[in-house]
Order: sequence, then structure tokens, then C-alpha cells
Amino acid sequence: MAIPDQFIQIDEEGYGVSRELRIQDPTAGSEILENLKVHQGGTLLSTFGGTPVIVEAFDEPLVAQQILLDGKTWKIQGLYGTEFTFNLQSLSLDEWDRFHGYTDTFVPFVMSRKAQATFFNMLEEFDDESITWDGRAYEIPPYWPDKPEIEKENFWSKAYQNDNNPGWNLGEPAEALKDMLPRLKIARSRILVLGCGEGHDAAMFAAAGHVVTAVDISPLALERAKKLYGHMENLKLVQADLFKLPRDWDQSFDVIFEHTCYCAVNPIHRQDLVKTWNRLLAEGGHLMGVFFTFEKRQGPPFGGSEWELRQRLKNNYQPIFWGRWQKSVPNRQGKELFIYCKKK
Repeated sequence: MAIPDQFIQIDEEGYGVSRELRIQDPTAGSEILENLKVHQGGTLLSTFGGTPVIVEAFDEPLVAQQILLDGKTWKIQGLYGTEFTFNLQSLSLDEWDRFHGYTDTFVPFVMSRKAQATFFNMLEEFDDESITWDGRAYEIPPYWPDKPEIEKENFWSKAYQNDNNPGWNLGEPAEALKDMLPRLKIARSRILVLGCGEGHDAAMFAAAGHVVTAVDISPLALERAKKLYGHMENLKLVQADLFKLPRDWDQSFDVIFEHTCYCAVNPIHRQDLVKTWNRLLAEGGHLMGVFFTFEKRQGPPFGGSEWELRQRLKNNYQPIFWGRWQKSVPNRQGKELFIYCKKK
């Protein structure tokens, strides 16, 4: 199935958005929500006016406005008069205590606070790990699984063995970086690239005249990077665990660039990664990144959302540019967000 070349958005309250205007017409809005489906690779698709579109959702694509119970059938009520059935076994809880789930057609949803309050009132019992309804207890797992094995060097080095080309490796810099770096016109800066892989993004910064430090946990990845870019005098390649970088690196960088690192770390440590950015960035420094925005709870790569990123960054960063990237490589189209933020 071909990926569409037109886009529609769903905002954090669950409204469709076209050309930066909320869609008010219930027929048009319900068409988008009722035709939602997750394509292979996590791309979210629907139709708008009968035309296939890629859907860019700020949070989950469905935001439950209310919870309904029809006999023993659970339903979420969406905007535009829509309703969708779901099973209690699909529920999980994120670190902000929000319930997520899947409809019976496997479309992700999140409960609004109002819907969640109603849901609690319908239950017989609930605690931090489970809910009970109709005499049956249901465990509610955390939204992100703990995957400690990906914290080890050998996990990542295996991806590079036998001349493998890992799925995250484009063989060139990120499309958004190629487009945005010349336009941002950043003065000569100290750049840090974490999870640099073969070093394509780092080399682009170095070629533009910046002083670049690129870090990866895998020595095999860095061997490849050295073969490609080891001749660049202003590019330093370092093998290290990004969560154990030396204290004398604190506040040593003007820009930290993120691309396929946030989605690769054990997701229970994402806030620790944000703390690492905060520690390493100089006062008034900038975070620049290409982030994945699609629903994928098993990884790596793990998915994410604009809502989650805003929560993690809002206390320490002021956005300068924040926008979905619509000119990516085909298998990432509709799933990337480019941000450029200043450290407060």
C-alpha cells in the first residue's frame, strides 16, 4: 500500500486540524477518526474528504472524552460523536498516571482526565497496579516496558557485526538536518552528538565548521565512523555510555543534537537522558533533534509523541522551532518531529 502524500493533524484534545484550523464539521471529523489505522512501521493513516492522508497526532490519535459501558462492552467516546469498543486487557498506565489503551481495531487511545475519573467510578476496586471489574482483576502494566538488555554495549555491537546495516542507519545525515542546518545559520559551536552510530550527522556538523564530539556505546559503530570520517580534525569520536559521561564535560557544549538515540535508550530512562542534556549543555545552549512520533511500545526503536516530549522539556527548554517533518525518507514519512530549543 502506497503512503499518501497529504497530511492531516490531530491536536492534543483529539480534534482534527487542517491548515492549522480545527475541523468543526462532525462529518469530516468523524471520517478521520473512524478510518484511523496503523500502517506497517507505525505510520498513522486515515481519509479526509475521501482522500487518503497521513495523520500526525500530537498525543494518541484517539482521545477518549468519556468512558461508556454497554452491558459488558467497554467503549470510549471520542469527538464528533464517535464511539469505539475496547478491552480492559489493552490498558496501560504512563508515568503521568494517564490510561492508554487500544480499540478493538488496534488504534491507540488515551483517556482524558474527565474520562479517567468516570472510569474509576465504574470500577469495583483499583490500586497502583491493577483494576477490578465484574469480579475479575486486571493488571495494568506501565506504558513503557523495562528493557535492561539494551543498556549493554554488546546489544548494539551485534547490530553492526558481519557488515550489517542497522535499520536506524540512513548512510547519510538526517533529512531534517540537511534541510535545517544551513537555514539556522548557527555560529561556530561546540556540538555533541549522542548515539552517533557511523557518524553521518556528526560529520555534517564538522563539515560546516563546528567542533564536534560524537559518542556511541558500540566500538564497532565507531570503527565504521573512523573509517568514514576519522580524517576530520574537528570531529572527536568517543566510545562511552552516554549516562556515564565524565563530570568535566558538564556545561561544555553549545548544541546537543539528537537523532535515533532518544528512541533507542531503555524508555524508563528517558527522563535521565533529559537530565544528561541539561548537565552537558552550556548556559543558553540549544537542543536540536529529530524525534520519532509514532506509537511503538516494543523496541528499539521505541515510539513517542509530541505530548510526551513537551512534558519532558517544558521545565528546562524554550522552543524556537517545533514542527513535524514532512520531507523525510519514505519509511519515516509522517513519523518525525524536528525541534530546536534553547536551554532556559
